[in-house]
Amino acid sequence: MRIVGGCFVALAMYIAYESGSTIGHQEPERGLSGIIVAAVSLVVMPLLARAKRRVAAGIESGAMKADSKQGDFCTYLSAILLGGLLLNALFGWWWADPVAALVLVPIIGKEGVEGFRGKACCDDCG
Repeated sequence: MRIVGGCFVALAMYIAYESGSTIGHQEPERGLSGIIVAAVSLVVMPLLARAKRRVAAGIESGAMKADSKQGDFCTYLSAILLGGLLLNALFGWWWADPVAALVLVPIIGKEGVEGFRGKACCDDCG
């Protein structure tokens, strides 16, 4: 649980750094490849998270179930990325993606701190 919690804290710090350093700088290029990758990730990540939850229930692992939340967070980040890429491609709003990603930082950070403290987000796993 502590390793997963530490990874969440690191993920929150990385998102905060990357999003914060992007705002106010050079606009990203527009392209179809990023949109395709984000759309595929938006489909695949929830499936991966669901599979991890099934495995966690089968082996009664609180750590694995907590790790499945990372797949959920990746799904949210993929949705934000796809939205940001589409807003940039359609309207030139290049700043929408990093601003939206910053909204996730406290949510991911809270999960990370709770995991690091050993508080299971899924007490029913054992």
